[in-house]
Amino acid sequence: MSGQGFRRVAERDVHQGYIWRVVTATFEDPAGESFQRDIVRSPGAVGVVPLLFDAEGTPAVVLIRQWRPPYEKELWEIPAGMRDVPGEPTDVTARRELVEEAGYRAAHVDLLVELYPSPGLTDSVTTIYLATGLEPVDREVHGPEEEHSTVCVVPLVDAVALVERGEIPDAKSAVGLLLTARRVERGDHAG
Repeated sequence: MSGQGFRRVAERDVHQGYIWRVVTATFEDPAGESFQRDIVRSPGAVGVVPLLFDAEGTPAVVLIRQWRPPYEKELWEIPAGMRDVPGEPTDVTARRELVEEAGYRAAHVDLLVELYPSPGLTDSVTTIYLATGLEPVDREVHGPEEEHSTVCVVPLVDAVALVERGEIPDAKSAVGLLLTARRVERGDHAG
């Protein structure tokens, strides 16, 4: 996909944080007019939908109930994390985050989708995986939010209903759960 005549001509750092970098970039539009945009440069993130089946074959997912500082409230989310280990492949990050946040190791992780969570603000890409063949392990939580989070196994149909009612407003979680439900309906899942 082309930029249809748009091009970046300059970029200057405004702020360097622990993970993110804020820049002001100068662009030219197709007519040659110059304009500026603030952009958050990010290493990206990974999310993982842990899929389980009970003895009757009913699908369930593992969700995290975690307090989020920007919204100052708890949110239902799939396990996820920043790509804060340089050079780490996204599937390895997914496996690591699954252990850290949810306390499961996966036999299989399959790519569901790559999302642009906020294309008007950041260059971040969120890669979402489906995890199957789960085995419980000890959690390896990091930070106060994870330490005080709750891990819940929720029937997939109930998780989808939470998305449809707007009770899971987190984009990566909503998309990951809906795509997982679609795969389960088609019988297109590993494990």
